[in-house]
Amino acid sequence: MNTASVSGPPLQSPSRRARLRLVNEKPVRDSRRWVLYWMTAARRLEWNQGLERAVSWARHLGLPLLILEALRVDYRWASARLHRFCLDGMAEHRSRLDGARAGYYPYVEPSVGAGKGLLEALAAQAGVVVTDDFPSFFLPRMVAAAGHQLDVRLEAMDSNGVLPLAWPDRGFTTAYSFRRYLQKVLPEHLEVGPGEHPLVGDPLPAFPGLPAPITKRWPPAGDLLLRGSGLGGLPIDHDVPPVPAAGGRTAARSHLDRFLDEGLAGYAEERNHPDRGRTSGLSPYLHWGHISSREVVEAVLDREGWTPADLSAETHGKRYGWWGLSADAEAFLDQIVTWREMGYLTAWQDPDHDSWETLPDWARATLSDHADDPRPHLYTREEFEAARTHDPLWNAAQRELRHYGVIHNYLRMLWGKKILEWSPHPRQALETMLELNNRWGVDGRNPNSTSGIFWVLGRYDRGWPERPVFGTVRSMTSDSTRRKMDLDRYLERFGD
Repeated sequence: MNTASVSGPPLQSPSRRARLRLVNEKPVRDSRRWVLYWMTAARRLEWNQGLERAVSWARHLGLPLLILEALRVDYRWASARLHRFCLDGMAEHRSRLDGARAGYYPYVEPSVGAGKGLLEALAAQAGVVVTDDFPSFFLPRMVAAAGHQLDVRLEAMDSNGVLPLAWPDRGFTTAYSFRRYLQKVLPEHLEVGPGEHPLVGDPLPAFPGLPAPITKRWPPAGDLLLRGSGLGGLPIDHDVPPVPAAGGRTAARSHLDRFLDEGLAGYAEERNHPDRGRTSGLSPYLHWGHISSREVVEAVLDREGWTPADLSAETHGKRYGWWGLSADAEAFLDQIVTWREMGYLTAWQDPDHDSWETLPDWARATLSDHADDPRPHLYTREEFEAARTHDPLWNAAQRELRHYGVIHNYLRMLWGKKILEWSPHPRQALETMLELNNRWGVDGRNPNSTSGIFWVLGRYDRGWPERPVFGTVRSMTSDSTRRKMDLDRYLERFGD
């Protein structure tokens, strides 16, 4: 039966249905050889709505499951750093799925354009294709193009956060307004989460193996590349080296467990002090999809012994009190739920969310009014990138980014404010922030890091007393930061 009349496995709740997006109107083709899960953003085997949906389709159609995880070489800012972090996860997936009933196909493009046609070849033998929905970078365009090219039904599943991105019918300009909305609607979504282990349950038909013509034309990634060698021959940016931290599920869960044991207690008061080590370190793993934010939230709730009865009946929009948890847990959940998901929602609702024109009118106006103000210092993008400014604290933050691929959360705000202050024009400052963040940050190219950059320029904020250069956009100073924060060890580690 090669018609679109196959409705597919049911999604039992409105919350789950809101996560499903039909990318094309092509038919389900149940006489074919497998169901294809095209893993693009949720690069994990746990807490994964897309994988869960693909498994449901495989059981529904009685077909084997094939998981395609591919890595191209021509995405913008492709580098040894980003490739290595992603490949760590792919190596772990291949090891874990060796001998499993589901098939796993890790493909790493050896040259620009070498992977062209692979998805179409696999989809030509698929009854249905399921992929991940992700609201930014090149992924929305890539999925849309695939929807036109494939002759089979393509579904995209939103596995980005606790709240389905399609649920709100409006945007939000402040954390307070979004938090107030979340406090009204989140309880029903907390009741419906993804399965922890989508591949566990009724056994799937065993995957029969890939046809030789496909593996000959598009050879799967070999041991050498997946183990950590072989990057040198790829046409990517080798001036941005791998970070010391490993990617993948095991490393992500280790960071989460360490945070729960050592970082959560005291988080509310100490997270902004770099010397006190209270940050979770999860942002690279969340970006690459090596861990689900839903898993992180559930782990915090479990640690606190939380039940839905602890929720406050008041939807007051405040940062503390609604969850009924400790101040530390509530502060962390505000970061990973309110702030993170507000950035994702902005990206979902506005494809141009990383452009100057999407800043609030008041912010663009005041920054433009002060664009010709004398700057206390001016630096080129190359000087910023090399951490060659007069400010030891700013240089330290940039060195942290270059070495580890992240910046401490509070210092990232200062890092951006100073780029704004020391650039010839605010538009140029935005370009510099995006370039440095996306090239060097393991957690760059993400709605959450992009929203942090746009916060520097006034998004999600309000007007402040007018100052040179900044206008009424909030300013920050290194001297004030050094007075308020514990930075001695940080400056010793990353200083000149």
